[in-house]
Amino acid sequence: MPTHAEKRVMPYSADQMYALIADVRAYPEFLPWCSACRIRKREPLPEAGEGAERIEADLVISFKVFRERFGSRVDLYPQARRIDVAYLDGPFRYLNNHWTFRPVDAGSCEVDFFVDFEFKSMVLQKLIGVVFNEAMQRIVRAFEQRAAALYGPQG
Repeated sequence: MPTHAEKRVMPYSADQMYALIADVRAYPEFLPWCSACRIRKREPLPEAGEGAERIEADLVISFKVFRERFGSRVDLYPQARRIDVAYLDGPFRYLNNHWTFRPVDAGSCEVDFFVDFEFKSMVLQKLIGVVFNEAMQRIVRAFEQRAAALYGPQG
């Protein structure tokens, strides 16, 4: 039942931040504990607007002696600058994750991030409970560093 919600103004455009988060395939390159990604399926969602699509992906998370694969459905809505993630299978009881990107001005945006999950295993649940806040901060920093690497330190 760890939940994390955060809003942060970033010195990058909403489109830049949307593109960074939507690039699930690149996560193993920069996200802590994400060791692999496999795209199962990718399909358009024409009823959801131009460019909208659904990705089904497997991520492999490695932390100390634990290595778990989980599947998720990632719905991408570029016109609305929104990303919704739903759990498909793996070690969780449930996982919900949402991102929205709101332009503040020409060179910055507000990123609104929410994640809520629970592991099936009480051992994993207790382990993440001990390090959850630190883990979330490391993940947020990883996305910030990725944005700086892709778009420059000032956007």
